[in-house]
Amino acid sequence: MLTGQKIVIIGGSSGIGLATAKLAAAEGAEVVLASRSAQKLEQAAAALGPAASVTTYTLDITSEAQVQSLFAELGAFDHLVITAAETSGGPFLTTATSAARQLMDNKFWGQYYAAKYAAPHLNPHGSITLFSGVVAFKAMTGSSVLGAVNAAVANLGQTLALELAPLRVNTVSPGIIDTPSRAGMAEEARSAFYSSVAAKLPVQRVGTASDVAEGVLYLIRNGFVTGTVLHVEGGHTLI
Repeated sequence: MLTGQKIVIIGGSSGIGLATAKLAAAEGAEVVLASRSAQKLEQAAAALGPAASVTTYTLDITSEAQVQSLFAELGAFDHLVITAAETSGGPFLTTATSAARQLMDNKFWGQYYAAKYAAPHLNPHGSITLFSGVVAFKAMTGSSVLGAVNAAVANLGQTLALELAPLRVNTVSPGIIDTPSRAGMAEEARSAFYSSVAAKLPVQRVGTASDVAEGVLYLIRNGFVTGTVLHVEGGHTLI
């Protein structure tokens, strides 16, 4: 159980972050949610229910000043989870450099800032959970930038596990997960994409936000796990 522990989830207003918040709150944790959208944060707090201990903050994770200010205001806490991240792809030669830089700013530098400014306030026996992704470990056409960013995050997590010890630092690497991040796709195209991926995976389905959240809770709970990359991808790297 996580009773009495304070968990900060950046990106906790939807998808994997919200699923993680629900599991943590169900175990008695005090949950702090941060994301860009005040409206989504309000909806997330409502979804957690009146019994949950939840506080929300609006945050642009690409702003170093905002991230630093947030953790200075929060003070001491036990665990940090950073699920907030933009994901995008496209052919290497035709992807605008500005788009590549934006992805790096969001998914790498955002997590870098959060880990840097959270660490001094974290319980020394607590944890940080970063987020990478399957394309860091299985090359896919159209994912040159995202794969490189995810690989950088995974290496950052392993290095920080050494530098910040005994604070534990781990990284989750999800595969294809059915979350609101693909809500921009037409429903028919999204369904066809998921079906195509599911047919190739050993588990014969794509993942859910809850699948990944269970992995995050494992990393939070297990005090003997640090410097690991937890693959929650249905065997995608095998195919």
